[in-house]
Amino acid sequence: MKTFLNLSILSFSLLFFNQCQKKPYSVLENRWSEERAWQWKKDNGWMVGTNFNPSTSINQLEFWQEDTFDPETIKRELEWSAELGMNLHRVYLHNLLWDQDSLGFLKRIDNYLKISESYGIKTLLVLLDDVWHPVPKLGKQPEPIPYVHNSGWVQAPGSAILGDSLRHNELKNYIKGIISHFSDDNRVVGWDLYNEPDNISPSYPRYPGREPEVKEKHIYSLSLLKRAFKWAREVNPCQPLTVGLWKEPDTWSALGSLSPIDKFVILNSDVISFHAYGDLNETRNKIEDLEKYNRPLLCTEYLARGEDNTFQKMLPLFKEKEVAAINWGFVAGKTNTVFPWSSWQEQFDSLPKVWHHDIYLPDKTPFDKKEIEFIKEILIN
Repeated sequence: MKTFLNLSILSFSLLFFNQCQKKPYSVLENRWSEERAWQWKKDNGWMVGTNFNPSTSINQLEFWQEDTFDPETIKRELEWSAELGMNLHRVYLHNLLWDQDSLGFLKRIDNYLKISESYGIKTLLVLLDDVWHPVPKLGKQPEPIPYVHNSGWVQAPGSAILGDSLRHNELKNYIKGIISHFSDDNRVVGWDLYNEPDNISPSYPRYPGREPEVKEKHIYSLSLLKRAFKWAREVNPCQPLTVGLWKEPDTWSALGSLSPIDKFVILNSDVISFHAYGDLNETRNKIEDLEKYNRPLLCTEYLARGEDNTFQKMLPLFKEKEVAAINWGFVAGKTNTVFPWSSWQEQFDSLPKVWHHDIYLPDKTPFDKKEIEFIKEILIN
């Protein structure tokens, strides 16, 4: 009897161990199989586009609030991107917009998607963001600081909610509400749940009224990240979930050496996304690291011309590797992302000779006509 009992315990232990081996404890229910992820890739082909924010908006709030929603500019600028052959845009939302007017917000998103679809462009929607100003406020947004990169971009949800784990549940209705509404919408190609979790923006003296970041931000960002994935999995949309890897480890191919955030992201994303602002060799190394996980790849941020990260260098690599490619910035405007990150410390008084991000000025003057010709050549011909 004792031998039988011991064998039973051993058998149960081995079964439990095998189950753990098949599915690590940190992988949530309803994650897509590799087969489903690759079918999504096959259905959508090679996707290329831009992180889209209309030139008349300084941030996500000005983009979407009723008083400043600007379909005329959106239509004009989406038409320009379609002319280049772009078929995908990454677009940021914000929880405060849901709190302010959820029905109106959904209506404006639908309006945007109708315009985008009319130009053959699908949308990757971003729900949360840890980058730049930690205290977002509804209403009239500040004017840009002249010649300063992204002086008005705001975090979502911002430090007041992020830094209080008891308040994280305040985001549940926003995340589940947005995803549920568009869960079967083929205009939405995927859900980027959280942009650059645990990004701590430097507190530069030139940033007026800057509030401090959340202390031990990585702890709170991971907690919110896990909840965001859980809520999204409960909705179980027909589109994949992802969160972009953005930090710079020696390698992304060794799970054991990664931060808890990066590890959780890799284990739970249906398709794997990443940011790449380095040169060609660095970007190739990132791609080859991530190919190990046998899932479709998306580069959801790139283009830093001053870092030798250009369309001419990157797009052939992304095409060769069949990596979806979404550069930062399209039409230069209130975000001032034609100026480099160093503009927070370095004084500028005019447009830089080499634009950091962006492709056109508001009058459709391009950074470089040869760059436009190259983009069209690789995307259309």
